[in-house]
Amino acid sequence: MEKSRTQKMILSALFIAMIFVATRINIKLPLGNGGLVHLGTAFLFIIAVNFGTRYGAISGALGMTIFDVLSGWAAWAPTTFVARLVMGYIVGKMNEKREKGNILIMLASFVISGVFMIAIYYIGNAITFGNWIAPIQSIPGDITQIVIGALIALPATKAIERINILKRYRWD
Repeated sequence: MEKSRTQKMILSALFIAMIFVATRINIKLPLGNGGLVHLGTAFLFIIAVNFGTRYGAISGALGMTIFDVLSGWAAWAPTTFVARLVMGYIVGKMNEKREKGNILIMLASFVISGVFMIAIYYIGNAITFGNWIAPIQSIPGDITQIVIGALIALPATKAIERINILKRYRWD
């Protein structure tokens, strides 16, 4: 059954809001340039795996960018938009044809998207602040963010898969 544009917009808005709120639940890191560890990455992973590429990319990019703009991190907003859009796309695409219970593909998608996130944030920070050395200090925090997101998303997604009703809400 084809979903209406209204249904897709409502789900997208719901997921954007969920990621924004999950990103608000954070701990500031005392290392490097600071940065945050938050639940937003876990929600991005969960949404991209269970609902597909478009929902994952759009909700991750907009939810976390809105957080940046409203929370004093506006300088990072353009980089966040690109990084999280790419992450959501990669995770969603890699899990499109994944069989239920296959956590290796899911885990690989988290790692690969995380590598892209780290690279995008490094380049974005270097360009934004005109320094190609300082952004290296943010990499440990970025890795921590990805690991925590994966540790939450793996069991949550396995539980969601058992429900089996969510496939009808995928965008594709």
